[in-house]
Amino acid sequence: MDLSDFEADNSVSCRLSSSIPDVCKTVDCCLGIDEAGRGPVLGPMVYGICFCPVSRKEDLKNLKVADSKTLTEAERENLFLKLDEAKDFVGWALQILSPNTISTSMLQRAKYNLNALSHDAAIGLVQYALDCGVQLKEVFVDTVGPAEKYQEKLSQRFPGVEVTVRPKADSLFPIVSAASICAKVARDHAVKSWKFAEDLVKVDTDYGSGYPNDPKTKSWLLKYLDPVFGYPQFVRFSWSTAQTLMDSKAVAVHWDDDEEDGEKAAARQNNTSMLSYFSRSKPSELTHTRDTHRFFTERKLQSINTL
Repeated sequence: MDLSDFEADNSVSCRLSSSIPDVCKTVDCCLGIDEAGRGPVLGPMVYGICFCPVSRKEDLKNLKVADSKTLTEAERENLFLKLDEAKDFVGWALQILSPNTISTSMLQRAKYNLNALSHDAAIGLVQYALDCGVQLKEVFVDTVGPAEKYQEKLSQRFPGVEVTVRPKADSLFPIVSAASICAKVARDHAVKSWKFAEDLVKVDTDYGSGYPNDPKTKSWLLKYLDPVFGYPQFVRFSWSTAQTLMDSKAVAVHWDDDEEDGEKAAARQNNTSMLSYFSRSKPSELTHTRDTHRFFTERKLQSINTL
């Protein structure tokens, strides 16, 4: 699986896809949707679709696809190769949602929660298949949120397509199992080959499963928490696990608002106001000489006294 497009800039989302089988443009097709990496605090979330002619469901089943969570990494890799080799009747597409995309979406002023992000990723992939000429007749989806509401939403969005949303759809419908395998393989590759934009020298890649309750993941989060700038973009900083660690281990910052004079509020809390960094004269505690943080040197930023 070639992830070079995503690796070129893993701070944004990226779409990957196979070629579209000619047969899928001429006969009724079924399509499955599933994701990988919804729960981890580390790495991207990947949404995947897989599609094939309705008349060839049995051929897909004969490839022995199964829920990716029940398979070993080697088994998933082998099955993905089989799916990719069956390009005369099987197609797939992936939407890789970067940790940065997830976190900034969830923390923006107009809240965009993970369910909405997931729904939009799934809708975008179905629309992509339709735009490519795939003759969709049936869509099977592993649910996100209440299955009935999700099914109604998708049915309204894609009239003329029979939509089935079920919990654990990846273990019920082979076409969803195939999508699950594609998504999981892509996420595994993205995590293993992650290129850190930050200069972290030799990064310890033993970060465990990435789930918040994994001791290895917790240890990694503690090790790579910068007290001023927080985490590298590999971390979903909107997750409560990351926020709790930043609140307890990072430097406290007071953000000025309209409710109280910023300088006075900062002084009351024995802290430094953000506005002080932009004033003509720096507070005495900031005038001593110190090394410039890598955040600024990497971006070639420097202080100026006049505009």
